[in-house]
Amino acid sequence: MNCPYCGDSETKVIDTRPADEGASIRRRRECTQCRNRFTTYEKIEEVPLVVVKKDTTRESFNRNKLLGGIIRACEKRPVSMEQIEHLVDWIEKKLQNTLDREVSSQAIGELVMLKLKELDEVAYVRFASVYRQFKDINTFVDELTKLLNEKKRPGQ
Repeated sequence: MNCPYCGDSETKVIDTRPADEGASIRRRRECTQCRNRFTTYEKIEEVPLVVVKKDTTRESFNRNKLLGGIIRACEKRPVSMEQIEHLVDWIEKKLQNTLDREVSSQAIGELVMLKLKELDEVAYVRFASVYRQFKDINTFVDELTKLLNEKKRPGQ
């Protein structure tokens, strides 16, 4: 860190404290050359995540949009807001931990369905009906049949 007064690159940290409710670190520094003190802030650099939609358009990842879709799927179901928030946190963390800065909307949808199936099967079918754009009742029945067959398999 260069001193803002004399430009020297040798500084020492005198005090370190969390700032912004733990989102950053405040450091009090002193220049070893001119002895002036100054404050710096350190925070995690968040690289924005871009969602590539089915029509190949791109938009920034929107946590609230994901949350809204899951809330709609879970309406009138015994799923708490805490469980939904946990699910969205898990998906967002999973996406941020990938090295890719672009993720397909399909990949996000598959992650949602994977977790919704564990959380609430009715919410899963609701979400799948919109996500997979069920065209008719047969497509709906096929998805239910798959779900029932998975439940019948031993070890599940």
